[in-house]
Amino acid sequence: MYPNALMTQVARSNPFSAPGFTLQKVEEPSQSLTADHGPRKRTLAAAAVAEGDSCEFGSSHYFIMCGIGGILSCGTTHTAVVPLDLVKCRLQVDPDKYKSIFKGFSITIKEDGMRGLAKGWAPTFIGYSMQGLCKFGFYEVFKITYSDMIGEENTYLWRTSLYLAASASAEFFADIALAPMEACKVRIQTQPGYANTLRQCAPKMFAEEGVWAFYKGVVPLWMRQIPYTMMKFACFERTVELLYKHVVPKPRAECSKGEQLVVTFVAGYIAGVFCAIVSHPADSVVSVLNKESGSTAIGVLKKLGPKGVWKGLVARIIMIGTLTALQWFIYDSVKVYFCLPRPPPPEMPESLKKKLGITE
Repeated sequence: MYPNALMTQVARSNPFSAPGFTLQKVEEPSQSLTADHGPRKRTLAAAAVAEGDSCEFGSSHYFIMCGIGGILSCGTTHTAVVPLDLVKCRLQVDPDKYKSIFKGFSITIKEDGMRGLAKGWAPTFIGYSMQGLCKFGFYEVFKITYSDMIGEENTYLWRTSLYLAASASAEFFADIALAPMEACKVRIQTQPGYANTLRQCAPKMFAEEGVWAFYKGVVPLWMRQIPYTMMKFACFERTVELLYKHVVPKPRAECSKGEQLVVTFVAGYIAGVFCAIVSHPADSVVSVLNKESGSTAIGVLKKLGPKGVWKGLVARIIMIGTLTALQWFIYDSVKVYFCLPRPPPPEMPESLKKKLGITE
């Protein structure tokens, strides 16, 4: 049996209890499946198709559409900010020449013209589209899988821990998909004269260093992207709940789709600022590592030092804050457009309320 006082305290004060999805029972018609097949335990993956939804939550169709949403949200947004990303990378690898964001833009335009700001757009679009597919698609898969493993009540009590684990697992595979194109992008952007296009860069890198050239940055990528993604999902979900609880003047169910998407954008931007901060040191290492042949992560860390790893932080906060907000907005818009399930903020399961002696 659960000690009521202890469980109540855990449920209310658990620091890892930020919501990411709901486990509340969905209202269904009286002629539900349970009438034909008897009572069954309700899990995330077992939710029936709700009225107005195009598919069942947790179905193969749902996962595929989430992956498509990830492609659109990550591929398009990262490509849109290539000029800022280019300047940010050059600030990290050559701070003596590119002393500030504005200096970086002016030098780049002076040397390469306006077209120079678009260097690396092709590997950026391909790489981050593949990353978005894995990040959002696998995230939904791991979220449901882990939830089913620990059960409904523990899912509610430790929902942020669940989101952290699911997002970290998804990003592990997403970075493997991203690494080759990220290496090409950084080489094009930070080594003037090396290559101007992906078609020039990839064969040249392979001839010089072999396959290792494309994957030597995967460990630093994990160091950068896994904390980033964990923060991206956990902070976003926590912020969404707080906004609906303390800022939005009416329940989510009474908000229009447009109003809900505004909340999504605001929560995404707030999450993006924190994402940029926690992942920036590793991002600096990745930029230098992919620029210099034969370098190692440890060697780059020693070279940059404690201050050097924070070069370009302001540019990255602007870029990642905007990126994260737009990514969540696009991803949620895809769900709205294709009528995918979008669970509301969480409520404590009835079974847990009974164990805790909580009455409405």
